[in-house]
This record gives sequence, C-alpha cells and structure tokens, in this order.
Amino acid sequence: MTATDPLLAALRTAVGDPQVLCGGDLSAWELDWRRRWRGRARAVVRPGSTAEVAAVVRACAAHGASLVPQGGNTGLVGGGVPDASGTQVLLSLTRLNRIRALDAANLTLTAEAGCVLQAVQQAAADAALLFPLSLAAEGSCTIGGNLATNAGGTQVLRFGNARELCLGLEVVTAAGEVWDGLSGLRKDNTGYDLRDLFIGSEGTLGIITAATLKLYPRPAAQATALAACGTLAQCVALLGLAQARLHAGLTGFEAMNQFSLELVARHFPALPRPLPGAAWTVLLELSDADGQAQARARFEALLGDALEQGLIGDAVIAESLAQSKSLWHLRESIPLAQAEEGLNIKHDIALPVSAIAGFVERTDAALAHAFPGVRLVNFGHLGDGNLHYNVQAPEGQSAQEFLERCEHAVNAIVYDVVGACGGSISAEHGVGALKRDELARRKSPVALRLMRALKAALDPDGRLNPGRIL
Repeated sequence: MTATDPLLAALRTAVGDPQVLCGGDLSAWELDWRRRWRGRARAVVRPGSTAEVAAVVRACAAHGASLVPQGGNTGLVGGGVPDASGTQVLLSLTRLNRIRALDAANLTLTAEAGCVLQAVQQAAADAALLFPLSLAAEGSCTIGGNLATNAGGTQVLRFGNARELCLGLEVVTAAGEVWDGLSGLRKDNTGYDLRDLFIGSEGTLGIITAATLKLYPRPAAQATALAACGTLAQCVALLGLAQARLHAGLTGFEAMNQFSLELVARHFPALPRPLPGAAWTVLLELSDADGQAQARARFEALLGDALEQGLIGDAVIAESLAQSKSLWHLRESIPLAQAEEGLNIKHDIALPVSAIAGFVERTDAALAHAFPGVRLVNFGHLGDGNLHYNVQAPEGQSAQEFLERCEHAVNAIVYDVVGACGGSISAEHGVGALKRDELARRKSPVALRLMRALKAALDPDGRLNPGRIL
C-alpha cells in the first residue's frame, strides 16, 4: 500500500494519520494468540469512536475492501486475524475503551467494545456490584470479542454465557450505519431480537461497538474447594449432589484430568499442588448471601457427604482469598501449560452432562487405538457440559508435525462421537476459520440456508470478516 492509495487516504481522513498502520511489524494484530494463524493486513486501523468505526466501514465499502474486526486478539479459532492476501483491513477496536454509564439501581453497565473484561469487572466491583463473566484471558480479552463469540467462562453454571449477560448493543452495520440498541430493559418485545442476532456472529453480520450489560449484587461470601475423584462419572455424580445441596449458590464447577495438571506442574513447578495426583480433580465455588462462616459450613457438609458416598477421595477448602485465587490459578494455567508444551488439536465441545462420562470413555479409547501414545488434555466447565478436549502429540513427537498430519483424522473421531451424543462442536470459542468446514459438514442444511440468508441480507457484499463461520 502506498501513500497514494485512495483507501489509505480515506482511512486516514476517517481516523487520523497516527491510527492507520501499514508496513513494519504488525504481528500484534496479524498473529493469533496460539501462534497458529499469521495473516497480512492491508492496514491496521484503530478508530476511537463509534462514528469513526462507521466512517471506516463506509470507506472500505466504497473502495471494495473487506474488514476483519479484532478485540484483544485472544481468540482460539482464527476468527480475528486477516488472511494472507494483504488486501484486508484489520479493524482494531481497543481504543473504544470507555465505561459510558453505570446504573446501580437498574443493575446495568454500558461499556464500549474495546473495554478489557477485567476493567468491566473492576468498574462493577467499584460500585459494590458483580459482573460475573470470568475467563482465563480476562486481563486482555475485550467485551466486544466476548459478545461476538458468545464467550462462556467459569460461571456459566449460575449466570449463563455472554448472551445472557447482555441487554443491549450498539452495532455498526455493513453499510456503515449505526444501530443504537443500548437498552437496559429486561423486557422489550418490539419485534425481532436484533441483539441476539449479532451476539455470537463473530463480526460477520455487524461490528459491535458498545453493550449494556447485566450486573448483580456482590455475594457476601465465596468459598472455593478442590476435590479428588477416581472417575469422571464420580465427578458428574458430585455435580448432581452439589446442585441438590447448594442450589443457585453453586457458581463454579470445573473438572481437570490428571494429565492436564501434570502439564501445569511440568511448566509451572512453583504453583502449589494442595492435593496429590488423582485421575480427576474438581474445582468448586460457592457464592453465599449469609457470610463466610456459613459458606464454609455448607461446603464442609457437602464434601463430607461426598466422601461418605465414595464420590471423592480427598478434598481441601481454601482458607483465604489468596488460597482461593491459588486454586483457580491451577485451573487457569492449563491453557498456558499447553502452549508451552506445543501446538495441540483443540476441541471446545458441549455435551449433555449425562453423556459426558460415556463420551470421554469412548473417545479416549478410539484415539488411543488410532494414535498410540497420544496424550489427552481434558478439562473444562463440567457444570454446564463444556469440555476442552485437547489432543497432544505423543511424548517425543513434533507437535507441529502431529497437528499437520493428524488433525483431520483426530477431529473426525472426536466430532463423530460428539454428534452421536447430541453435542456441539463449538461451545464457547466460536467457529472462526478453524471449524468453518466442520460446521458445513455437520450443521443441518436448513440451518445453514437460514444462516446464509441472514448473511446475505445484512452483509450482501460479504465484506465483514469473510471466510469465518460460513
């Protein structure tokens, strides 16, 4: 791209010279977090307002260029980096980072799309309230990206996905118009729900620039525990017992297989291991309105009953906030440990909770037979049926070579069993480029026709994040 490029001139007019980057090292935007996808942008554009986003979209439409929206660039499915053509404009939304409003009486907060999730959590906490969306990348992922992928995280069991935490949106359409739907209403049945159309659409139907989010009263107390189980079926039974005893107070229920925690110990040996190794380890969190002593007592009663019923072999309850964070740090370090170990074949799948133990037993056996020595990193949000069922190369084999040679065959085994169990191939990471072809094979023809009709209606020229989802 040269200084005389008319698109470059139009983009500079829209956002100012310093906010249009081309040439030099653009890897912060062109390389994904997994370091698996590297593209080449025609330019990286950093608008600072919704009006500037709309002006960028109009400029790209006028000059026939496609746009790739990007938030914190923490995605795992290749949905937020440009392709290798050098023709796409990378639209970075990180400068749209203001908290516009907080209405404590209405329990809502309005944030721009580039706000980092942790900043939104802190703004709620400063008002003695809670924004419950929580995930490992919360220090760098953004609200716009969370909504564009309908992110899940660790508290879906109690509060739902990002979709359930959003009341309204502001969106720039493919035509460069602005739809202001920033409603803080819990009830509004005036026609089609446009909000839900854009949430989870991964920037292919419109560009989210702001959102009105649900807040909650902060719990009086929280308790965290770690429990060791001999089988995944015991983990599922423990979940049922916890739900029966703790009801809505159960806000987190994470399961981790032995190898996933062995990877954490290998790559982060300084992290404490409060329990000896077990086939499965469960992390439970309880939020209580009655105080810390009552929360601990309820946990002690639950875990005592679970021990008596043979569901767990050992357990520990955090004695302080620091210990609670340490337990969560073990769980949240698994993706980082995997990255240190090398590329792996990732699966972000959803299953009925009742089918999970059977799925894992069947799929583990099929993969071990097809790929002797393969290592399975299996962890995730058992409470809502979401597993991160990741396949690591056998010890001593090249991770890159294993991924390139075996990914298709591994996916076929995993996704065939997911389908047989009534599950989904994408739970919370999105489809992006990684699962686009799998979606075309496994989604019903009727659903695909409806999705293509929506895309054609809202983005008839196919300029918004092309090649993703469809």
